[in-house]
Amino acid sequence: MSTPTTDAPTYDVVAIGNAIVDILSTADDAFIEEIGVAKGSMQLMFSSEEADALYAKMGPGMEISGGSAANTVAGIAALGGKCGFIGQVADDQLGQVFAHDVRSIGIEFATPVRAGDPTTGRCLIFVTPDGQRTMNTFLGAGQFLPAAAIDTAMIADSAILYLEGYLWDPEEPRAAMRAAIDCARDAGRKVAFTLSDVFCISRHGGDFRQLLSDGLIDILFANEGELAALAKTEDFDAAVAKISAQVPTLVVTRGEHGACALQNGNRAEVKAEPIAKVVDTTGAGDLFAAGFLHGQAQGYDLQASLKLGAVCAAEIISHVGARPMVDMKALAAKHIG
Repeated sequence: MSTPTTDAPTYDVVAIGNAIVDILSTADDAFIEEIGVAKGSMQLMFSSEEADALYAKMGPGMEISGGSAANTVAGIAALGGKCGFIGQVADDQLGQVFAHDVRSIGIEFATPVRAGDPTTGRCLIFVTPDGQRTMNTFLGAGQFLPAAAIDTAMIADSAILYLEGYLWDPEEPRAAMRAAIDCARDAGRKVAFTLSDVFCISRHGGDFRQLLSDGLIDILFANEGELAALAKTEDFDAAVAKISAQVPTLVVTRGEHGACALQNGNRAEVKAEPIAKVVDTTGAGDLFAAGFLHGQAQGYDLQASLKLGAVCAAEIISHVGARPMVDMKALAAKHIG
């Protein structure tokens, strides 16, 4: 094992995740039922043909670079944090769109493009009138992120490494993320992990529980459903007690009921920020994580970090799309000081 560095890190957060271009369109509940998916969930599509067929059924759409972890570092960058992103795109138009979008907001992104098929990943998102988002994801090139693409120098130079559970499905990026965890821990940096979706836990819960029991995760993000699935109990307090005993910092989002966090025996709670109307919940968890991680990287206490997470989540659900549309630094200053 290498000697942990004592140098102040250049980056606040470096994230590894799916490099995806989101295509958002409105839909009604009948359409969601017609295409046979669970409303509010994320389904994987396993071929470009399947993605093309569903895309053909979409109404007018809006394209913007997305992906869970990428949304999070975009939020941190908007708050003034220094971020990097590692994710695989193909040598195609969507890959160029993704790279341009993340670099244009100041995120370091230097993962080499991948030649040939499959194409860059895309997520077809249907937003219903109640603001719920139902995601249908073709991971494309993202599922072929190799361990060789992991920028170990960048990870070792970041205060926090942030990983998304969505990318745990394909074997190659799973191995890459395990290598990244080893790199971060060798450098004495923190590792944050988001469970992403209950379906991820149904497929990889054993792996996720092992990461916790091995002491490899410092900060864990979950919503209520994900926490219940991981803890194997629907009793919220019992689930919190069980999982918080296994990780230094546990952050649980509870939708309209706010969020709570436990860190080294301390507990903090925050109410959801009031907004006029929930327009689109796409990216709510991603931006909550952005606010919380930015707060932690800046030395905020647990309560202030939770508050910033709630502020960021409220901004993102007030409009369509998972990237901020206001001056986030000013918003943070208004609420946090």
